[in-house]
Amino acid sequence: MMTTNATTVSSAYRRLESLDALRGLDLCFLVALGPFMNALAGAIDAEWMQPVMWCFRHAYWTGFSPWDLIMPLFLFMSGISMPFALSRFKREGSHGIFWKRLIKRVILLWIFGMMCQGNLLALNPDQLYFYSNTLQAIATGYFFTAILFMYTARRTQIIIAAVLLAVYWALMQFVSIDGYGAGNYSTQYNLAEWVDQVVLGRFRDTAKIVDGQVVIAPWYHYTWILSSLNFVVTVLTGLFAGYIAKDATDDRFKLKMYFGIGAALVVIGWIWGLQMPVIKTIWTSSMTLVSSGYCFLLMGLFYYWIDFKGHHAHVGFLKIYGMNSITAYMLANVVNFSSIGRSLFHGLEQYIGNYYPLLITASNITIVFLILLAMHKRGLFLRV
Repeated sequence: MMTTNATTVSSAYRRLESLDALRGLDLCFLVALGPFMNALAGAIDAEWMQPVMWCFRHAYWTGFSPWDLIMPLFLFMSGISMPFALSRFKREGSHGIFWKRLIKRVILLWIFGMMCQGNLLALNPDQLYFYSNTLQAIATGYFFTAILFMYTARRTQIIIAAVLLAVYWALMQFVSIDGYGAGNYSTQYNLAEWVDQVVLGRFRDTAKIVDGQVVIAPWYHYTWILSSLNFVVTVLTGLFAGYIAKDATDDRFKLKMYFGIGAALVVIGWIWGLQMPVIKTIWTSSMTLVSSGYCFLLMGLFYYWIDFKGHHAHVGFLKIYGMNSITAYMLANVVNFSSIGRSLFHGLEQYIGNYYPLLITASNITIVFLILLAMHKRGLFLRV
């Protein structure tokens, strides 16, 4: 749905400018800075770039890099917005409107996810992947968290978050099927891997049918079904941050809560990681706490700098990304603008050599940003 700023952005959202800026930082890293730095590293091809590139690459398996925070932060922020967006339905008892809006949001996010990574646009059923994208993880987490927000008390929500973390851990730790599980956190034999193989099968990302057998790319280890338990927890932690943003009236109290909870979650998560490794690829419970802790800390930092200290002057470009985050994500993942750059700059390839792909990447990033800028100036925002 395309809407205008004047009709959809409440005063509560305007006061929480830090949320738009933080969302913008997340999308800027994903669709602009990350691609640019990877293209730059490819052009330079120097050993000294490798420590820098750690910030722009996923940890292979165990551990956590700044790039690993992009997806959890996306989920977390969908939870923060919930008390602002849904409180009216809860207060007025508008259950029909709530369910209509919720189902529409989930369906759209799921379709967009299949467009980005599920090969939906290939129009080939043999290449279709059902559950494979960040937007679908958001849809799953948002769906259950919204229901909990609407029909349960905050204490119940906290208990459910703790139970989901524990259930995921118990399943991964104690359940063993066909040689998978029973505390095995390797890439090939963890229980979440087995569940995805059985449930998604042919419709799992990268799946191909070879001699009548489903074959997954050897490098692909992402899991989605069992990991959905902790997708919900990540969105729930964002919901808890949203309660603080909406209900607390003292800014210093908000900052203490953000930084205090954030630090506690990070410490608890890394300690838990000594037993259950911090693995973003399968969304372990320890990783869920670590990433949510970092999200709380970032929210505290942005709230302090923008809403508390009033530094608004230099965050405008982040808001351009943040207030049209779905548009930015879809443009970067679905539309390939490289033909425009190659049409305009093809003559330079013979002169700049390895830096030509960097130029094309920079042109793609610029085109996406200009589209977002034009939409922002006209008050047009894609919301689902």
